Order: sequence, then C-alpha cells, then structure tokens
Amino acid sequence: MNKKIISGAFWLSFGSIVSRILGVVYLIPWLIMIGSAANQTSAQALFNSSYQIYAMFISLGTAGFPSAVARRVAMYNGEQKFLNSRKIARTGFAVMVLSGVLCGIVMYVIAPILAKSSPVVSATAATKSIRLLVPAIVILPSMSFIRGWFQGNEDMQPYGMSQLWEQLLRIIFILGSTYVIIYILHLNFVIAVYSSILGAFIGAIASYLYLGNWFRKKMPEYSQRYRQSKPLDLTSIRKMFMMIIYESVPFVFVGSGITLTQLIDQFFFKQVMQGFLHNSAVYTQYIYTLFSANPTKITTVVLSLALAVAETSLPLLSKARVSDQGNISKLISENLNLLLFVLLPVIAILGALSAEIYGIFFNFDELGGIYLLENLIQALIMGLAINGLTLLQSLRYSKKAVQYLLIGLAIKLVIQFPCVYYFEGFGGIIATAIAFLAVVILCYSKLHWTFNVRFAILDRTEFTNILFFLFTIAMYFGVRSFYVPSTKLTAFIYCAVFSIIQAVVYVWIGNKMGASRRIFGRDLSLAMVTHR
Repeated sequence: MNKKIISGAFWLSFGSIVSRILGVVYLIPWLIMIGSAANQTSAQALFNSSYQIYAMFISLGTAGFPSAVARRVAMYNGEQKFLNSRKIARTGFAVMVLSGVLCGIVMYVIAPILAKSSPVVSATAATKSIRLLVPAIVILPSMSFIRGWFQGNEDMQPYGMSQLWEQLLRIIFILGSTYVIIYILHLNFVIAVYSSILGAFIGAIASYLYLGNWFRKKMPEYSQRYRQSKPLDLTSIRKMFMMIIYESVPFVFVGSGITLTQLIDQFFFKQVMQGFLHNSAVYTQYIYTLFSANPTKITTVVLSLALAVAETSLPLLSKARVSDQGNISKLISENLNLLLFVLLPVIAILGALSAEIYGIFFNFDELGGIYLLENLIQALIMGLAINGLTLLQSLRYSKKAVQYLLIGLAIKLVIQFPCVYYFEGFGGIIATAIAFLAVVILCYSKLHWTFNVRFAILDRTEFTNILFFLFTIAMYFGVRSFYVPSTKLTAFIYCAVFSIIQAVVYVWIGNKMGASRRIFGRDLSLAMVTHR
C-alpha cells in the first residue's frame, strides 16, 4: 500500500473522524440540558434544517475551489512549478473572501423563503437560526481554501487538525452557552439552540487561527521551493481564473451530492407528509427528526471515512499519467481495499448497536433505532459512491462524475414522492439508497473499462468482512437473547464491550486472512487495538 495514502488517510481520518465523533458525543449533555423529549425533537429539527442550508451555502461559497486548488497545486508541484502554485493561492484566496461575503448576504436575504419549506413547526424560528449562520458562511470559504492548499501540497496534518480544533471550540461554546442560557438565565430552549448554531462561527475562527499558524511555520519550506521553481508561466490572470473555475465547478457539484439529497428530503418531505398525507406539522417534524436529523449525526462519521480515503488519493492520482494504466489501476485497487477494510466493519458494528446508539445519544425509541440502521446501510452505498466520484475527478473525468451524479439526483427526485407517500421516512432513505447505488454502478464500471481495474468478488478484504459479518450476527442474537440494555449508562457499557470484542475479532480475522498484510504491509497489533 502506498505510504502516502496511509499517512494522508491517517491525518484526514484523525481530524475528520474525531471531530465528527465529538460532534455526536456532545449531543448527550446538550440534549439533556435542552429538556424533555419533545423539546429535544424540536431542537434537533431546527438545528438540522438550518445546518443543511448552511452546508449548501458552504458548497456554493467555496465553489469547489479547495479541491480544485488541491488538484492543480499537486500537478504544478509535480512539474516543479511552485511559483504557479503560489500565484493560484494568492488570487484564489482573494476570490474566496469575496465569495464568502456575497454568499452571506444572499443567505440572510432568502432565509425566510428557505425556512417556510423546512419540516419545522415554526418558520420564524427557522429563519432566525439560518441567519445566525451567516457570520460563519462569510469566513468559511477562505478558510476552506487554505485547507485545499495544504492538501495539494500533500500536507494532510493541518487539514485534519484544523477540523479538530474547529469542532472542539465549537462544542465548548455550544455547551457553555447552553448551560448559561438554561440554568443561569432560565431562558427558553430555543434561545439555547440559537446560541448553539452561532457556535459554527466560533469554530471557524479557531480553525482559521490554527491554519494561519501552521502556514507561518511552513513558510521557510515554501520559500525554498519558490527559489528552486521553474519560471512562472501563468501570464494571464483571466486565463488562470477560467482554469480554476473550469476545474472547480465539477468539484462543487459532486462535493454537494450528499447535501443536495438531504435538501431534497428537507424541502419535499413536508409537502408530501402534510399536503398529500394530511399529517400534522408536529408529526412531520417528529418523523423528519427520526429519519434524517438524528441519524445524520451518526452516519456523518461513516461518510468521513470514505471522504478521508478518497481525498487522500486525489493528489496522487492527479500526478499520475493517464497512459500509465498499470500504476493507476494499482492505486485504485489500493484505494478501494483500504476503504472497504475500514468502512465495512464500522457499518457492521454500528448496525448491530443501532438501537443502543440511538438511545445513548437521543432517547430509546424503537423506530429511531430502525431508522438509524437503515441510514447506516444507505451510508455504505453513499460512501462507495463518494469514493468513485472522487476517483473519476482525480483522473480528469470530472464531466463523467457530474453526469453520473446528475443521474443519481434525477432518480432521487423521480422516486422521492412515491417512496415517501407509501413509506414516509423510510421512503426518503430508500430513494437516496437507490439513487446512489446507480452512481456506484456507473462509477466503478467506468473505472473498470477505462483503466482495466479488476474488482474481485471474493478477495482477502471481502472474505474477511464476510466472516466478520457472520460473527457479528451470531454475537448480536446471542447476547440479545438474554440481555438488552435499557438505560443510557448500561447501553454505553454494552456498546463499549461489544465494540472492543468486535474490533479485536476483526483484526484477528484480517491478520489470518492476510488482508492486513496486503493493505498495510504487516499484520495489525491486537494489543494496539485493545489499548485504543
């Protein structure tokens, strides 16, 4: 396995996954402070509906620049044209500052329109929560651009660690402000939700400061590169802008794929549930929270695994020559094996613990646990699709990636109404899963036929996961035949013991089947896994 893939995946995974885990764990004390189950459901619906729109505007504000810059910088660095990379960085940063300001203004103005279509009881509260995210939108595009610069230089540590600092400071602010508002000032929980939403701005500032400090430390290294660089050959500013726009538009669209499907659920679910099925606003908000708002907090950890592996492979594949099919085929195979080796056991463990996990973070709701399990299966399909789309973009097949995602979104739109009409919340999950399954088939078929990548049906990685899956099923039914946790504490202990046993068994199977050695070059240490 390429060491750069392993190293890059570690830093991206460390920052991205740990930050997402923190983003889930803080919900336990936060929801306890929010109060009753009804308050928790309302708070989650309001919070999530605002953040989906926030994610959309982040995508629009960055316009795919971070990924486009990462790819272009990697190409220029491979050609020893470091001055070209610097010019792109300087100009692109200024563009991102302006983009953030413009997106913030637009988001503030259209907030009432977006709020009315969201599946929340109070459109007024939704409007306020959306507008509180404007300060974060203003600074996030330029901050994301700096991350893209580091990614293009194959320096993944600041990329991952900045995500961690962003999340950490955001959570400290959320929990601290919520405590003050509810327990000291004795205000309504909705005010606490507003302050929590403002935490995105605090986190973004923390990330910005970390990246700026890291950039300062790297300046001597960059200066040395500039002195050794080939002459600058980007003479036309207009040409450079057109080049960046051409590179970034496919990235913004593909990068927004998950957000777009979630927005389809957010903006069309309410219309079907209330307009055609004549359900109440409270019931609609409840089902939306169970099938989308709450599970998304858990599945985002799973998807971050796929994103980490996919984004790490981007610079390496960008530097590869399209004619070198042997090397490209090897990199794609390594990418997919690493993805499956990490993603499949996580899905299996979380799926087996879905009822307990939902109870720990939210409340013990049988329907909520079932929705979480369905979302995890959907997340596996989405993770494979994200990886496939990123691979195509890395290999200069951005148009194909856009086409395939458009096909997936078209499928989602076409089947969304009948699926939700007949299956309510499950319908939204089914529609998304079918749409992204089509994307998976299209992406990997293209990779197979273009670069002669052979996807083995039962190689060491797949066989390892089949054995592990069978063990997980046996352990699940064996334990639940005599014990089912019913409180948050007992559920937490149950999940911890179950997960440790599962992790040890998976590593043991992976070592015995040779999957660990194939991917990492050596057997994994059981002592290390149990220690973690």
